[in-house]
Amino acid sequence: MNKFFSIIVLSTIVFVGSVYAEKIAVINFDKIFQEIATNKAISKKLEKEFQGSANELQNMEKDLQSHVEKFQKSTTKPNEQALKAFEVKRTDFLKKAEQFERNNQRRRQEEHTKILQSIKMATKVVAKKEKYDAIFDINEIMYLKEGLHLKNITDLVIKKVQ
Repeated sequence: MNKFFSIIVLSTIVFVGSVYAEKIAVINFDKIFQEIATNKAISKKLEKEFQGSANELQNMEKDLQSHVEKFQKSTTKPNEQALKAFEVKRTDFLKKAEQFERNNQRRRQEEHTKILQSIKMATKVVAKKEKYDAIFDINEIMYLKEGLHLKNITDLVIKKVQ
């Protein structure tokens, strides 16, 4: 529904823009997001931030795996106390893994939002400097009247973000 509404608004603006000769440009948002150095630096930052927790989870997983292998190799049935201890470790591991995933996702979303804000800000700055009336993501345009040319300012926005 939201995309449909965006398409209608975009179509109306493009139509009005062509009638009144407004200055309209496009950007390739996906390209900007992928190419900005900030995005790459943030990925490394988050990887480093969660390295300790990731290592702890890997060690816990190896420990659990070694217990499973020991249980499988043993010719005797494991005692009740060993099984309970294993279950406690397994439950603890699952809780920590779930918490790790939630924290990781939350931080990625926070950083993603910061990048989006910087792209929006840079787009506005370029739009004002170049005196554009409207800028759209090229991937959202469903139809463009033949002969209507929109300037692609993706590279200008990338330079401004960096």
